[in-house]
Amino acid sequence: MPIVPPTHSVERSLRRAGAKVVVGLDEVGRGAWAGPVTVGAAVTGLRKPPEGLTDSKLLTVLRREALAPVLAGWVTAYALGHASPQECDELGMTAALRLAAVRALEALPVEPDAVILDGKHDYLGGPWRVRTVIKGDQSCICVSAASVLAKVHRDGLMAELGEARPEYGFADNAGYPSPVHRAALEEFGPTEHHRLSWAYLDALPEWRHLKRGRDVAGVGQGSADEQLTLGF
Repeated sequence: MPIVPPTHSVERSLRRAGAKVVVGLDEVGRGAWAGPVTVGAAVTGLRKPPEGLTDSKLLTVLRREALAPVLAGWVTAYALGHASPQECDELGMTAALRLAAVRALEALPVEPDAVILDGKHDYLGGPWRVRTVIKGDQSCICVSAASVLAKVHRDGLMAELGEARPEYGFADNAGYPSPVHRAALEEFGPTEHHRLSWAYLDALPEWRHLKRGRDVAGVGQGSADEQLTLGF
């Protein structure tokens, strides 16, 4: 089935309502066991995008890596924000996502009038004017651009972190669940790059004592529910 390219439809709607600067936001790393959660913010205007732009998850690694530098030069502006594994543990995923998104927005050289946020849940909130779009990373050009830029950057960051601990396979799994990652956790336990409130530790009797608790408000709004889906 052919991939339908993203458009400026939502952005045009927001511009008609008075927004001059529209920013697309997308996150990567929400369901990972290790590494930060990263949010990309991109301003694209209404120009025709580079050929093949779509949700980063629908692109091959080679295509993503080739497209990212093209996008970096094509967008009007972009920035990335991160929340560390420790912040994910301390705050819970919803608050960590908001922290990363705020850091990305505040790093932009322009102030947004409106934000297009991928998904159905507005984890950003005020003072920004937010429009949530399910599968916005596939349908909205600015969100697709943010998706690719964030994914390539975080993958590169995880590969760098993995150079000192190659047994975890971060260069290939980017901190997400994988057989290599699971085997390394079973043998060596979590590193300083791992999230210690995640459910994967429940399946590691030798390392379960390292698991951190979290306030009820931080659970069930992203991380815990995803862990039940991902399993170990």
